[in-house]
Amino acid sequence: MNDKLIIFDTTLRDGEQSPGASMTRDEKLRIARQLERMRVDVIEAGFAAASNGDFESVRAIAEAIKESTVCSLARANENDIRRAGEAIRPAARGRIHTFIATSPIHMEKKLRMTPDQVVEQAVKAIGWAKEYTDDVEFSAEDAGRSELDFLCRIFEAVIGAGATTINVPDTVGYNVPEQFADTIAALIERVPNADKVVWSVHCHNDLGLAVANSLAAVRAGARQVECTVNGLGERAGNASLEEVVMAVRTRRDVFGCDTGIDTTQIVPASKLVSGITGFPVQPNKAIVGANAFAHESGIHQDGVLKHRETYEIMRAEDVGWVANKLVLGKHSGRNAFRSRLQELGVVVESEEHLNHAFARFKELADKKHEIFDEDLQALMSDEAITPALEHFRLVATRFHSETGETPQAELTLSVGGQETQARAEGSGPVDAAFKAIETVARSGGELLLYSVNAITTGTDAQGEVTVRLSRDGRVVNGQGADTDIIVASAKAYLNALNKLHGNAERLNPQV
Repeated sequence: MNDKLIIFDTTLRDGEQSPGASMTRDEKLRIARQLERMRVDVIEAGFAAASNGDFESVRAIAEAIKESTVCSLARANENDIRRAGEAIRPAARGRIHTFIATSPIHMEKKLRMTPDQVVEQAVKAIGWAKEYTDDVEFSAEDAGRSELDFLCRIFEAVIGAGATTINVPDTVGYNVPEQFADTIAALIERVPNADKVVWSVHCHNDLGLAVANSLAAVRAGARQVECTVNGLGERAGNASLEEVVMAVRTRRDVFGCDTGIDTTQIVPASKLVSGITGFPVQPNKAIVGANAFAHESGIHQDGVLKHRETYEIMRAEDVGWVANKLVLGKHSGRNAFRSRLQELGVVVESEEHLNHAFARFKELADKKHEIFDEDLQALMSDEAITPALEHFRLVATRFHSETGETPQAELTLSVGGQETQARAEGSGPVDAAFKAIETVARSGGELLLYSVNAITTGTDAQGEVTVRLSRDGRVVNGQGADTDIIVASAKAYLNALNKLHGNAERLNPQV
């Protein structure tokens, strides 16, 4: 049995389906470059047929990524597959991932197709995909609730048509580990030519079992796991990439395989995805949570001090927990600044963009004594907002908050290039700022989430604010960072409004 476990990352596709986690093309590119730096085998860059924006994002990633395979999802119809094929055409290594539902409830209620029609359509889909690439993956949607005999039948048919990877998804998170392992083992044993393909799993976390099911499948013979950074994904999320990778790495004696992942890039990837999507990582999250390697108990502390392996099965530095301090200040040059950006995988489009970012860095250096990589990532996230997308922009602020007095906010905003004044009172300065913005924007949006996190340590740390707004069924996240929390809050709210104001739409594969 092959001892290489392929890591298929779908943060940019399935992860993006989390309400509010939509990403811009540039944000997707930044994450894709980090995934490549982490040596992810396959990057599912998006669902090319969902929208023109998704098509362009997949194509841009296909052009930029050289080491990882770039994949696009496609339903088992000709239009979807041809859009996916065109999107991945520039890739050094491209894959088309096509799927069709196979469970009785999906075939009858959603597809309104007979089992014979589903098999026929799947085989056609493989044929269309083979016109663009020899690397074709087939998924049986809702395989976790499908009949085993029918799975054997459709998998035999698509392997015969040329599929090279067979994915068995637990689409609704219904399976449990022992059952799922038995399913994988039975499929590998019963499907003709099973040894000619890579067997893959894609597990959802509705019962909190996505990682457990994925690892059970690996023990049963699966050699590709589809997962996301931080376990991001719709509903309860997907299998967490960092947990799967480190479980297999730490317990090779159990799994008999390993990945090619550069694990030192795991924490940087986690922080990047969290910052871009606005989905914070819980402190006790395995591997990437702030407390993952913290020891409060005196007994534990004593043991770790005497011998680390008494209570630690992994080293924090092996997964990227290194305090990477950016030693740049007001007297540092542009070349050093540019060099650090390149190390972080941030691409600066032009000298003008670099100069503007460098000026903002100098301003930040005046406020903070120590600049960390996380500060730079936050700064460049703000820089990534192009003027064309920035309908609302914060120009100046004035806040008044005093015990016994009603807090007030006075803002100068640029709206469509024209400056205007906005004033309001609120229960606190942040509330007053949001109300002041709405006196001008009149967005009609509903505030679903307001979250503040310190980007780094220290009282001079930047605060990163996430604001989630909903309007007419559309959910967007806005982020803002500043050493002044109220200013960061206003930036985040305006960032969310700019996304609501834009025309870019996201469609889930199920739509």
